[in-house]
Amino acid sequence: MLLRQYRKSHPMKIIYPAYGSKTKTTRTVGRSFQALVLMLGITVAMFGGIGSRLAYLQLVEGTRNRQLADNNRIRLIPKQPERGSIFDRKGRILATSRLSHSVYIWPMAPKKPEWDSTKQRLAQILQMPAAEIQQRMDKAGVNSPSLIRMARDINPAQITALAEYKNQLKDVEVYIEPIRSYPNGQIAAHILGYTGEMNDNTLAEKRQEGYRLGDVIGQMGVEAAFEKQLRGEWGGQQVEVDGKGRVLRYLGEKKARSGQNVHLTIDLELQKAAEKTLGDRQGAIVALDPRTGGVLAMVSRPTFDPNVFSKRITPAVWRSLQKKDHPFVNRALRGFPPASTFKIITATAGLESGKFSPKTRLQTYGCMNIGGTRFCDWNLAGFGVLDFPGALAWSSDTFFYQIGRGIGGPTLIEWTRKFGFGRKTGIELAPEEAKGLVADDKWKRANYDLPWKVGDTVNMSIGQGFLQVSPLQVAVMFAVPASGGYRIKPHLLRDNEEAKKWRESLNIKPSTVQTVRQGLRQVVASGTGRALSSPTIPPAAGKSGTAETYKQKSHTWFGGYAPYNKPEIVVIAFAEHSGGGGGKICAPMVLKVMEAYFHGQKAKGEVGSR
Repeated sequence: MLLRQYRKSHPMKIIYPAYGSKTKTTRTVGRSFQALVLMLGITVAMFGGIGSRLAYLQLVEGTRNRQLADNNRIRLIPKQPERGSIFDRKGRILATSRLSHSVYIWPMAPKKPEWDSTKQRLAQILQMPAAEIQQRMDKAGVNSPSLIRMARDINPAQITALAEYKNQLKDVEVYIEPIRSYPNGQIAAHILGYTGEMNDNTLAEKRQEGYRLGDVIGQMGVEAAFEKQLRGEWGGQQVEVDGKGRVLRYLGEKKARSGQNVHLTIDLELQKAAEKTLGDRQGAIVALDPRTGGVLAMVSRPTFDPNVFSKRITPAVWRSLQKKDHPFVNRALRGFPPASTFKIITATAGLESGKFSPKTRLQTYGCMNIGGTRFCDWNLAGFGVLDFPGALAWSSDTFFYQIGRGIGGPTLIEWTRKFGFGRKTGIELAPEEAKGLVADDKWKRANYDLPWKVGDTVNMSIGQGFLQVSPLQVAVMFAVPASGGYRIKPHLLRDNEEAKKWRESLNIKPSTVQTVRQGLRQVVASGTGRALSSPTIPPAAGKSGTAETYKQKSHTWFGGYAPYNKPEIVVIAFAEHSGGGGGKICAPMVLKVMEAYFHGQKAKGEVGSR
């Protein structure tokens, strides 16, 4: 109706095309409806796409997007847990925590205009490269749910400087938190290890266990071996921040949970005595209880101060550490030729083989020709006719050449492995412990494309050749005659009941044990270990060793136990490339450690029978 009225009052005017066509166009209303339909279609498509996208974002990715939003507005002000302390067998502190100041940065800081000046000022105060600060921030990212730690254990001057420039460092926070402390400095460094921030590789491995960027972790020693017990659990305050990173309100707090304490078998006073005894000499000392396997002391030189790793390591500090000859290698757990200390095993194998008896007596020589090779005694003259105890006392090489040749390589190798050589001892520091090497025909063919020969057996019979054992393994070897024929498992955890009770019988005849023990006693009473014959300790037994090395000074050894009739302690001293003989270089070290042990026992009224 309205349309008719409009047409009467507004008659249509027909316009012809300019190019001369005279065809009249009569459809105008239909064209308007087409445009309307087209516009409606476009509108529906647009709103449909938007709607479907909104539905996808809300229904499919809603949880993820909410999480991202929360990450943008919720931050965690972390509170580091106090790491569990480490004590010696008598409850004296070996490692603990102390309070220190640490520097953190809000993750949104790099997005602010003043970031460059903040970064440069902070680098100047903390004495660290600005590039390192940037790298730490980039790793965490602006969406990090927690603050990013830049430095630990800053000094008073740095604390003062941060306070003075507070207006320029608005995104920088200083918090008091516990940091690892080793009150005895270098003492027991290789046992305890140290802690430090995780690198990228370790973080990737440990992230599923709850570790985060900047977390501190045990890097070696007991700190690494008992990380789960010592670690504790992070806490902190959860806060809501605005787009500029400013705190709007506190949402809650989770208390940090301290780690568990760990008690070791180590005796701090004995450890100090062993450290002083070894001094600056490169090598190792091990003391253990042959009855339980508990490690009483374990020293390695050169060493380091684990306290330096409780804060950022400067290039200068790192260079000073590298000047030493591998200070982080625990030489008590690394392999070396055992030299004549190994004659304990050769004697045992010879007696147990049935080819030699406790009454065996052999002529010794200055040199012997075996398999076309000349093998000489260490004194180049021989010692006349000797029995097993006498051969051990004087450490006659030619006596034991004959024993090795008589029983053959396979038998000697079998007994070497029975004593625990060629495999790890079971101590808790497994990642740092070397298995050593007990070579055989298969190994030699694989590595040298040559068969095992009698000369290899003869070399092995006096602890030379391919044989590689650690000072700890040698201590376990000495514990076999000391315990009456049992192999024990060395351990550091005081409450390791399984290790304390673990003893493996080697099924050695009592007569063999008695013969070997008699020989080790003669070493001290009248042989190469007379330095250990002292009224300051109970009667002791032992064995010296001097290992030849290629174009360098020889290694020296001495191992002993006391009291002879009821052993309480085994002590091994090893001096790397010391030159000289084991009886002169290492036996006095063993004596000093035993004196410290028995003096301590006497003070408690627990000294053994003399």
